[in-house]
This record gives sequence, structure tokens and C-alpha cells, in this order.
Amino acid sequence: MLRPTPDRVRETLFNWLQPVISGASCLDLYAGTGSLGLEAVSRGASSVVLVENDPALVNQLAENIKTLDTTEACLERSEALSWLKHNTRQFDVVFLDPPFGQGLIEKSCDLLREMNCLKPRALIYIEAEQGLQLPSYLTIKKQGKAGQVKYMLAGV
Repeated sequence: MLRPTPDRVRETLFNWLQPVISGASCLDLYAGTGSLGLEAVSRGASSVVLVENDPALVNQLAENIKTLDTTEACLERSEALSWLKHNTRQFDVVFLDPPFGQGLIEKSCDLLREMNCLKPRALIYIEAEQGLQLPSYLTIKKQGKAGQVKYMLAGV
């Protein structure tokens, strides 16, 4: 089920990221509509990789990238965990907003770590259902709540 990040939450997130987003390399792992990754580029990120597997969303993302006429966004059609297993790039900021209730946050964080995808001092934005326990190697820097959604910025 597609749950775009609410505008208020997105604004809070980018206020948190304001000191680090300029020049950052970003990964939007479960891109969906691409709102987080494309917003990062609009706020000065040097690059964003948008990973999405749904064909309709991939087509829409491709159109949005074309409309924005940006070379900073790279679209990858792939299942997120599979893509991580083959990735060789490192990122300053990672956006994780996967489907809820499937254990994808922990699996994604573990793979990000195992595959050395995170630069030193990387930040991971996580949007999840209430009650999620983060892996012990992550430290919550900031967090908030909107309805049944918990969102947080964590460091490695």
C-alpha cells in the first residue's frame, strides 16, 4: 500500500537534514512516488538513487525526473533488498519508508551495513509503524509521530 510521506513530516525531516543535505549523496530505497529523494535533490543533494519495483510507479518516477530535467536523480527498477545486495555505492543519507509490517526496516538496515553502503556519519531516515525496535547499532538523533506513523532520523 502506497503511503506518501505527509507534507508536515517531510518538512520536519528536511529541517532536520538542512545542515547536511547540500552536496549529499542520497538513497531513496523504497521510492514509491519519489517525494523524499526528489525533494533532497531540490534542496541541494548532489545525487539520489531512487529504487522502486512497481512498474506504474517506475513509469511515473521516470516522467517526474524527465519533467524536472535533473541529472542528479538515478532511477533503478528493482526490489529493494535485492538491489542492496548488488550495490557498490556509499551514501550520506538514506530514506527508508518501506511497506509496514514486513520486517523490511531491520533487513534493509542490516544490508546497508553489511554491504558497506553508508559513509561515515551517514544518516538514515526511517518511517515505520509504532513499536518498531531499531537495530542496536543505530542511534536515534531525532524522532516524531504522526498518527500511527513513527518517523526518525538515526545515525550509525
